[in-house]
Amino acid sequence: MGHLYISAAHKSSGKTTLSIGLCAALRENGAVVQPFKKGPDYIDPLWLGQAAGRACHNLDFYTMDPGEISDLFATKLQGSDIGLIEGNKGLYDGLALDGSNSNAALAAQLGSPIALVLDTQGMTRGIAPLILGYQAFDPAIRIVGVILNKVGGSRHEAKLRKVIEHYTDLKVLGAVQRCDDLVINERHLGLVPSNELGSSQAHIKRMAELIRGQVDLDAVQALAAKAPAPTGRVAAPAAAGDRKDRVRIGVATDSAFGFYYAGDLDALRSAGAELVPFSPLGDEALPACDGLFLGGGFPETHMDALEQNSAMRAAVASFVESDGPVYAECGGLMYLCSSLTWDGKTRKMAGVIPAKVAMHPKPQGRGYVRLRETRAHPWPLSGDGSELISAHEFHYSALAEMPEGLEFAYRVERGYGLDGFNDGIIYRNLLASYAHLRDTRSHPWAERFVKFVRACRDRAA
Repeated sequence: MGHLYISAAHKSSGKTTLSIGLCAALRENGAVVQPFKKGPDYIDPLWLGQAAGRACHNLDFYTMDPGEISDLFATKLQGSDIGLIEGNKGLYDGLALDGSNSNAALAAQLGSPIALVLDTQGMTRGIAPLILGYQAFDPAIRIVGVILNKVGGSRHEAKLRKVIEHYTDLKVLGAVQRCDDLVINERHLGLVPSNELGSSQAHIKRMAELIRGQVDLDAVQALAAKAPAPTGRVAAPAAAGDRKDRVRIGVATDSAFGFYYAGDLDALRSAGAELVPFSPLGDEALPACDGLFLGGGFPETHMDALEQNSAMRAAVASFVESDGPVYAECGGLMYLCSSLTWDGKTRKMAGVIPAKVAMHPKPQGRGYVRLRETRAHPWPLSGDGSELISAHEFHYSALAEMPEGLEFAYRVERGYGLDGFNDGIIYRNLLASYAHLRDTRSHPWAERFVKFVRACRDRAA
């Protein structure tokens, strides 16, 4: 169970596409690959998980304590040949001035050797002081190789290799030339998610072919194999639980809605939920279920189809009005509003929340948030708001014409939420917020939601 940390000098170095290609190429070579992603992210893990054939799990200092990170890493690494951790931003970037929540800090905690992806556009001899500076800056980490990216051709590659060989002791693991086949289209939240592209598997296969021809996969695996064994505790498999006490939760799953943490879905199942996927785009009726989970996604890019599926919009609205328990995050919140406006067009949504939602040119809320529960929260953590909740948000949309008298589940102490002060609209047994929760030891939201769904079901029986 070797492991390797894929990081970069700065954001937009091509680290994500290389990580996706590496996962797919190693998998095609017969390796069992377990991907991880640092920080809060849904889109990159969708691609990484599809490339590896195993769900990608997030490692995040803000929502998890260090011991929890180590335990999750050790647990999910079981049964794999190699773990690949994709960093976010640059190797030394993070919120804290001392770097305690940076990629370097995570690599040091896990004991993972680091492969540094370098955007070589416009560089030759200057790559040497960059590498030497990154090596010298933090003696607690171990950079074991570099992958040269966006290389301008064979002459450019030869110059770079000579410079690195002359001035440094690092191994060049690969030199990847600029190529459109390694590009994944982007829009306002980052890469277009793989669940939206019917061609994603073919694209991943082409990326794997390119990486196999330009990266030394044997060297990558050999360096990963030298990583120390994980120090975290391996969790025991979750018990199945009493089937009679299980609840059925419909989960919105299609190209418009797909932002779910793999660990959160696991936690819902462990708490006694049977997860039943349904499509707000393509299905005309809800499945038989006791509750709904409407995750994030891109309803704005699918708003024509969402409006046209009036049967599903009516079914979701009826479920809410009948006191069915529903949890919605970001894109799910947008779908539940009366209308959605984007790019000069307005389309009807489910109409449960009496507010209009509109997309804006710039983010309305972005980054980590800190929330304090109100007494109105339908499935509270503490009941008195004494415990702060760490979560994240990333939305270009904002609600307008919200009526007075709405009840909110959270007071926002960091971030923006709905209006800079509140988040989490409560209506009947619905909780809809911009915040994306993460099921962790300090905030086990999945178990509480399942208990709430079960209680609602039993009351209605």
